[in-house]
Amino acid sequence: MEILSLDALLDVIGELFSDEISIAVSNKESYIYYRPSKRIDLKIRPGDPVKPGTIAHKALLEKQKVSEFIDRDVFGVPYHGMAVPFQQDGQLQGCVTAIYPVYTDGKSVVTVKTQDGWIPVPFADVKYIEVKDRKTYVVADSCSGTHKNSLQNFEYLLPRESFVRCHRSFIVNVHHIKEIYPDTHSTFVLAMEDGTRIPVSQSYSSYFRKLLGF
Repeated sequence: MEILSLDALLDVIGELFSDEISIAVSNKESYIYYRPSKRIDLKIRPGDPVKPGTIAHKALLEKQKVSEFIDRDVFGVPYHGMAVPFQQDGQLQGCVTAIYPVYTDGKSVVTVKTQDGWIPVPFADVKYIEVKDRKTYVVADSCSGTHKNSLQNFEYLLPRESFVRCHRSFIVNVHHIKEIYPDTHSTFVLAMEDGTRIPVSQSYSSYFRKLLGF
């Protein structure tokens, strides 16, 4: 059997991890591999320098495993991570970093902006969130309106046991899905309780099926 390339080997290893974990590998100065997850993407590219303040930089500097929370100042999004340095012939060569999304606890409402003001909407009442015409719309049982958050920010805010990203433009509350229909070979259409039909894109279909168990 031929020896696998480094990228091919890391892709195989990455498949062993959850769809919610991104993997980054760096040498002592820059990243040489990055595999984003569906839940969090730090937009790292091979060749990007390892920035001070990241857990990868701390692990390389301290030459030991580092596990901690990093706020949004470094990559624009907060994340939890674990970085483990590796050596060859006793010399530091780089590190491997596992990147986990941050799930915010303590909040239970989304405050929606309407024409008349703002309405706090309980999570359970939110049916889906859609990005359209560069605006984020929150659709709920009692009202609909806009919000300043992006879908990516909502992924960190909303409880993951109820809300699933199914498309680059949609997050849905699974408790408001009435039926799921096959659309093409590998995608689906969600029939919501209010009659709305929401697509599940191909890039999210396997992740969506895994989370809903079908």
